[in-house]
Amino acid sequence: MNTLSLLVLFSLVGSGTAPSGTFSMVAYDSLTGELGVVVQSRAFNVGMAVPWVEAGVGAIATQASTNESFGPKGLKLLQSGLSAQETLDWLIEHDPGKDHRQIGVVDAKGNSASFTGEQCLSWAGDSTGYGFACQGNILAGKGVVEGMIKAFQETDGELGERLLAALVAGQKAGGDKRGKQSAALLIVRPSEEFPEYNHRYVDIRVDDHKEPIKELIRLYRILEATDLTESHLRFAETYEKEGKPDLARREREWVGRTLKRVLKEGTKNAGLLNALAWSVATHDMFLEEALEAAKRAVKLEPKSWEILDTLAEVYFRLGNRKKAIEVEERALKLSPGDKYLKEQIERFRKGGK
Repeated sequence: MNTLSLLVLFSLVGSGTAPSGTFSMVAYDSLTGELGVVVQSRAFNVGMAVPWVEAGVGAIATQASTNESFGPKGLKLLQSGLSAQETLDWLIEHDPGKDHRQIGVVDAKGNSASFTGEQCLSWAGDSTGYGFACQGNILAGKGVVEGMIKAFQETDGELGERLLAALVAGQKAGGDKRGKQSAALLIVRPSEEFPEYNHRYVDIRVDDHKEPIKELIRLYRILEATDLTESHLRFAETYEKEGKPDLARREREWVGRTLKRVLKEGTKNAGLLNALAWSVATHDMFLEEALEAAKRAVKLEPKSWEILDTLAEVYFRLGNRKKAIEVEERALKLSPGDKYLKEQIERFRKGGK
């Protein structure tokens, strides 16, 4: 779609919503192709208005006197082939309320752009670099943006980890000077085999909370040990098929890192421990750590046949068929007549995978 077609397609921008203090970062990971937005505000439900992301296209944060149409319109502009800066320029040029707007854009090549209108409430400002744009308004000072960028650049790990570190640093520097209320993290990851990740790879919102950033991180840790673990294992298998063992290894290392962190932190969430143990055991990875996680889960919920089944599976994968059968028989007593558990016991006896 050319620029002229886009001009016909898009109407002029509206007046937007009332100003709200917000700090955010849009970012691109060149290793995985992930694109994401993280944001916090002293306003309700910031995750519904600010972040807009599409895999292979770009990420946009629209805030201050928020014009939410910048999100879908901006993504269409990026999809048409415009760069981050060209997209931002088009949006601002066609917005009569531009002096009250703030926007950050990053495209799927890592190019970035940011804009802060002259009438945004102070402190307001932005900064960009390769693969990120950081911006905020009604902040304690420019140290918020500076702290976010420093944390993002110095933090190791996945894009989600780095974006959360940036949010924590921004709050530590004073954040929204009116306080805290909501936060969100939205990340997409390109995948032909799993197209759902093109629209939602990580999608967490805290709409109304006294400590929205802490709650956002708590929820991310659960996601990391459940859905994201499964995602990494999926990508590992895909990379293996494509003859990319180094990339497959990296995906598995992220899973191991999560498992070891969960064990070190001593979580009391039996479901989380169980999910992690099952995922790694059924992929014959980190079996000693999986055994520890499964044992802890059983200790927390000794009457759960599902968790006992996981422990039995881990024992079996470790080569301890006798112990596997013993534990699975305990599970069967809790769920008498269960066909699946009976089949598991028979499988353990025969030694088949």
